[in-house]
Amino acid sequence: MTFETISVVGLGYIGLPTAAVFAARKKKVIGVDVNEHAVATINRGEIHIVEPDLDMVVHAAVVEGYLRATTKPEPADAFLIAVPTPFKGNNDPDLSYIESASKSIAPVLKKGDLVILESTSPVGATEQMAAWMADARPDLTFPQSHGENSDIRIAHCPERVLPGHVLRELVENDRIIGGMTGKCSKAAATLYKTFVEGECIVTSVRTAEMCKLTENSFRDVNIAFANELSIICEKLEINVWELIRLANHHPRVNILQPGPGVGGHCIAVDPWFIVSQSPEEARLIRTAREVNDSKPDFVVQQIIAHAAARGSKEIICLGAAFKPDIDDLRESPSVEIIKRLAARGYSVKLVEPNIESLPESLAGVSCELLDWDAWQESDSQLLVAILVAHKQFKGSSILREKACLDFCGALN
Repeated sequence: MTFETISVVGLGYIGLPTAAVFAARKKKVIGVDVNEHAVATINRGEIHIVEPDLDMVVHAAVVEGYLRATTKPEPADAFLIAVPTPFKGNNDPDLSYIESASKSIAPVLKKGDLVILESTSPVGATEQMAAWMADARPDLTFPQSHGENSDIRIAHCPERVLPGHVLRELVENDRIIGGMTGKCSKAAATLYKTFVEGECIVTSVRTAEMCKLTENSFRDVNIAFANELSIICEKLEINVWELIRLANHHPRVNILQPGPGVGGHCIAVDPWFIVSQSPEEARLIRTAREVNDSKPDFVVQQIIAHAAARGSKEIICLGAAFKPDIDDLRESPSVEIIKRLAARGYSVKLVEPNIESLPESLAGVSCELLDWDAWQESDSQLLVAILVAHKQFKGSSILREKACLDFCGALN
């Protein structure tokens, strides 16, 4: 079983690094994305996202002819779908991106092809994807109707990487692979072994889907404990950073660090997929989500109280990404905090070293983007709210001299 041509549909924070590592192993990779700017950027050997070392890998792959991007799917031996899976306003999963991607590749499928859904998905999404493709290609057989003898192999293999370390973790981390049949799982494992040095662990397709949701829900619950603890400590006039440091001296206690909330495309979203399918049973998971979703309100209240004490309507916010040292602002609690401050009539000056312009999510908001180096040299006496512990902020002697509210432990 060989896969000479691989198509990666969705060239974002997961799809592009995945395409790059396949290409680095001398596989012909066709990247597909609806974003024409992203496609053009990649075909120049450049990248449109921030991820350490990715620029060098993509440049080499394009120059050597192993990676090419396009807006329209082309025939391949294996297709990896890595498109967003956000939720709707009512916290129900939005599968429209998966539906669009699966229908777009259906016309170019041929007997023997493998299709893997990498997008984090609610349980049953991979089977739904197979159904959409089966409807579009009645001339081919799929696992849901023909089992091991199907023309097309279908599997789910969620990514589990840390932004900022994606290239290393794609290679080193174990992968959970859930095929719709045994042959589907075997084919997917063979494909990933092209670059995965970790273990490829085979399970059922639904268990693989639930595994990723479980991993992120576990982290969300633990972060919620830390965030709730920080609110309690504020009320009781206790330094939460010192408290956690002391509590973690217990050999079986490992409390995480609190922050302004939880963001990103996984932890802030995935638990809702479980809640949406098991609303009566997922009580703890729902509560953790509510705790973390409410933390930005607490942060805004703290900022406003301190600004009122200083008689100021201008605030410096440090950081807008959802985690340190990346440019990814998806579901960022910091962005939400900035919006809420602006809605209350405050003028916000944002320092975010990893972006060059304000994102669309802050369009129309009273917010000015400042350069970190230039701001450090200013004599601004405005109230500073540290929202993200970027490396530029951590332990900064200049920040220690200013009036700072530290919501992420950057100075602790």
